[in-house]
Amino acid sequence: MPVVHLDGVAIHFETAGDRRRPCLLLSNSLGTDLSMWDAQTDALASAYFVVRYDTRGHGRSSSPPGPYTVAQLGGDALALLDHLDIERAHVCGLSMGGVTAQWLAVHAPHRVLKLVLANTAARVGTRDGWMDRAASVRSGGLDAIAESSASRWFTAGWAAANAAIAARMADKLRRQDAEGYAACCEALAVADLRGDTTRIAAPTLVIAGRHDPVTTVADGEALCSAIGQSQLAVLEASHISNVEDPASFSAVLRKFLTQRKL
Repeated sequence: MPVVHLDGVAIHFETAGDRRRPCLLLSNSLGTDLSMWDAQTDALASAYFVVRYDTRGHGRSSSPPGPYTVAQLGGDALALLDHLDIERAHVCGLSMGGVTAQWLAVHAPHRVLKLVLANTAARVGTRDGWMDRAASVRSGGLDAIAESSASRWFTAGWAAANAAIAARMADKLRRQDAEGYAACCEALAVADLRGDTTRIAAPTLVIAGRHDPVTTVADGEALCSAIGQSQLAVLEASHISNVEDPASFSAVLRKFLTQRKL
């Protein structure tokens, strides 16, 4: 199992494709793991060196005691790139992964080629909401969160037609480390990049789900308004749009990465 060790934290990652090609770094959402990017890895590994990883507290990465910060999450991504001897990468993150991607573009702009912010916002949720969820998970575990995950992540019609996929992802959430999940909630509680996104210089694609109740199309529009070189793509999907509509997500991602100018 490939891992990079830093400051007592083991970050699990996988790579696909020829490392001589441009790197595409994929950062997962809260409560998922790197397998959420299976379809995009299959679609893009012929043209890119795809690197995906489990955010600390998730999947096979370790879960040190929290709280975490978005700076730590971004630092983990940079350490992974350093470990792989990758100077610059295209960076794509969804939801929490999109917050990490924004932090990278603001604080390590020399490492980011192009930026893809999917189903995310400069400020996701509220401090009290995230702190309440962290406390609830620490006291009661992840069963309740997992039970309602499909209604937050997918449209009702898609979840019904793809019940096995929704159930598998809910089970992955249920089996996440509760402390790691709660510590990431605490990172989101204090992560507010609204004053920083105007500093993002990388060409940026913002992907929103038309039916996303968590990070809305309006949130995507706000990111585009703040980021100079940016464009918006709206998919007919909910929050985890790359799983609900993998073909469209991969197509807009590929088109953006290959176009020369916005």
